[in-house]
Parts: sequence; C-alpha cells; structure tokens
Amino acid sequence: MASSKQQQLMTEAHLHMPQGVAENYRYWGDDNTVFVENAKGCGFTDCDGKTYVDFRLGYGPIILGYRDARVDQAVVQQITQRGTLTGFSTALDIEVVKQIKALCPQIDKVRFANSGTEAVMGAIRTARGFTQRDRVAIVEGSFHGLFDEMMWKADIEAWDPNSKLAPRVIPFGVGVPERARALLDIFRLNDFEGLEELFATKHEQLACVVLEPIIGNAGSISASPAWLQRLRDLCTEHGTMLIIDEVKTGFRVAKGGAQSLYGIYADLTSYAKAMGNGYPVAAFGGRADVMDKVGSHAGGVVHGGTYTANLVGLSAAHATLDILTHTTALQTIDGVGERLQALLGRVFKQAGVEHAFAGPPAMFGIHFTATVPQNYRDWRVTNSDLYRSFAWKLIDLGVMLEPDSREPWFICEAHQQLDFAWLEDVSTQAISFALDNH
Repeated sequence: MASSKQQQLMTEAHLHMPQGVAENYRYWGDDNTVFVENAKGCGFTDCDGKTYVDFRLGYGPIILGYRDARVDQAVVQQITQRGTLTGFSTALDIEVVKQIKALCPQIDKVRFANSGTEAVMGAIRTARGFTQRDRVAIVEGSFHGLFDEMMWKADIEAWDPNSKLAPRVIPFGVGVPERARALLDIFRLNDFEGLEELFATKHEQLACVVLEPIIGNAGSISASPAWLQRLRDLCTEHGTMLIIDEVKTGFRVAKGGAQSLYGIYADLTSYAKAMGNGYPVAAFGGRADVMDKVGSHAGGVVHGGTYTANLVGLSAAHATLDILTHTTALQTIDGVGERLQALLGRVFKQAGVEHAFAGPPAMFGIHFTATVPQNYRDWRVTNSDLYRSFAWKLIDLGVMLEPDSREPWFICEAHQQLDFAWLEDVSTQAISFALDNH
C-alpha cells in the first residue's frame, strides 16, 4: 500500500504524533497505515487517489453512508441558525430522547454522552449508585470502552485450546493498574454453568453485568436466546442491573437494536456509533427508577460533560433517527448484508474453504471454520491466519475491511450501490491468493 504520498505523510506524522497516528488502532505499520483524502457513500479515496469500497465504516458509526446529505444538511442548518453549544439545555434534547424511546421500549429516561466509552461509564456508575454494590461482570471477548476498569481481556492468542483452564486475563496494555480489575469478573458467553457460578458466588456484590449480545469485537459471535434469558432472569432475581451495550448494535441491527431481536430487555442500555451516522454522539438510559438515581440531588449519581448534548451531535442524531424510523433504510441494509453473505458463501464454497457467518446481516462476522463460534474461545480455533491473508488481499484490490476476523463487516444504506459482480470477482481473487500463500 505504501506510496510516495503515503510515505511522505507517514514520515511527517511520526514527527508529531506517537506512531504517527491520532489513536492506536489506526496504525497498520508504516507501509499500510491509511490516509484518507475524502469519503462519500459507501467508500473513500486515499491520499494517492485509490478508491475503496468500505466495510469497516469507522468501526460501525456510518449507517446511512459517508456525507449523507440529509444528515449533513441538518447539522449545517443547526450550526448556522442556532450554534454548537452553550452549556444549557435545548428543546432538541427532549426531541432526540423521544425518538430513542419510540424505538426502544425498555427506555424510560436518557442522559447523553459523547462516545460509547462515556455512555458505558455512565451506565455502570448509575448501576452502582442504584444497587449500592461495586462489582461488574463482562464476557470474554467483549469491548466496552477505553477506561481502566474495562481495559482487561482474555489473552486468547496465548491460550491453549486443549487446556481446561480459562485464558488468563491481561490488561490491554501498560498503564492500566492491576487494582483497576479488582472489582471485575470475566466469564464465558453461552456458558450456563459459568453464569450460574457467577451469581452463586458474587450476587451480593454484583452491581451489574455488562453485555454485548452480539459481540462487536469477536466477529459478531452472539448470545443464544436461552442463555440471554437466563442471564436476564438471574439479574432480576438478585437485583443486579443488566446493562446491554448497544454501542455497535444500536439502531443498526434493528430499529430497536439487539434487544428487539431477542425480545429480552435490559435495565440500562448504552448507545453511540450509528446513532449519529459518523457524528460524535452517545447516550445511556433505561428504567425510570434506575435513571432517577442520576442527578445533583443528595445521594445522586454524578453525570456531566462540557460537550454533552451539543447541537452538532444532537442534530445529527435527530436526522439519523428520523431516517431510520420513517424509511426502509435498515431493510435495505439487511438486504445488502444477506446478498453479500450469499456472494461470499459462493466464493468460499468454490474455493473449498470452510466458513460460517455470525451475527445479523447489518454487522456480520466471517469465521473460517465449519460451525458458528459460540464464544470467544471458539474463535481461537478458527483459521484467522487465512482470513487475515484474504483480508489484506481484498484491501489491495480495493475493498476495505479490518484484517482481523474479530471485527465484523459493517453495512450502510449506500452499499446498495455496490457492483456485486466486481465484488465477487475480487473476493475470488483474494481467497485464491490467500490459499496459495497461506
């Protein structure tokens, strides 16, 4: 991917930013780090004029398409006619909450945030304040934001699949103190025995379980309905708050998010990403009695933020949610995802590659294995090296995706304009290359 312009920018960037990037996950090595010139619809052009069809979509926020005129015009109008922020309330606060509530029946009251990390932090603090407990539980393979308490993971790469022991838990990196995990429990998705053990031993201290029912950083591996229902029942029985993290799934996999697909609802929910079609906006909300614990009153949960409910983010959310509510955008997205899975399935079958799709059409994972993984440990035994080779060749051929199979393929409404015949051709080339060079 390296070119004269890319190399020039990379060299200069190293002078001004650690690793030459604004945040860690954009660094793909000096030769492969992408510098974008412009984006529109379902693709973008890099600094050297090469175009890509994009299934990464900034890790999922783009639900309609890059530079969607309907959303952008609403934002421009808001900026030019009303401003960006004052630190006071506006009627738009109420309007966006009403939109969320109309789509998500489990939501009674909402507070806004600026990122998924902030939304999850607010939800956890609220759960702790309401329950007067401290412990938090998450499942292996999940991602709930970049704050110290959630920056712990199962060391799956170093784990022996033949071992009867769980993977060891390690921090995302240095700088995360060991004491930050003192109140954190990590257990396995779809493991009934582990779930029962968690509540049998920790229920008196357990403030909340934070869960992505469709794990956005584990290739959309999903909770079974029976397991999720058992989790819901145990939380209810023991007064533990169930927080469903819909930062990736919210307003993407269905109008009401993953919870509407399952028909199983949380006490608190976090939202971000697709909520604003690329503009930074987030929220958390849930039951009225729980959310009413938030406030400046005595014994209240503290929540705030200078940029919270700024008019740029809220106007984008208002326009995006209006489109998702009143058009067939999500049906279009699901249709594209289903067509794409069928196309890729043909390519893999013709190449003799075992494969399984996980998750819904709007954000599906591809796993080179015979059966759909049921948890993060199952991902460990998929052929992720073959996938990585396949992905890098696709990128070379003009299809952008994350080279790691733990990141789903994200679909936006603008993908309906895809040249599917071309995509099938380059996918065939990519898997052939991967098999020859694996």
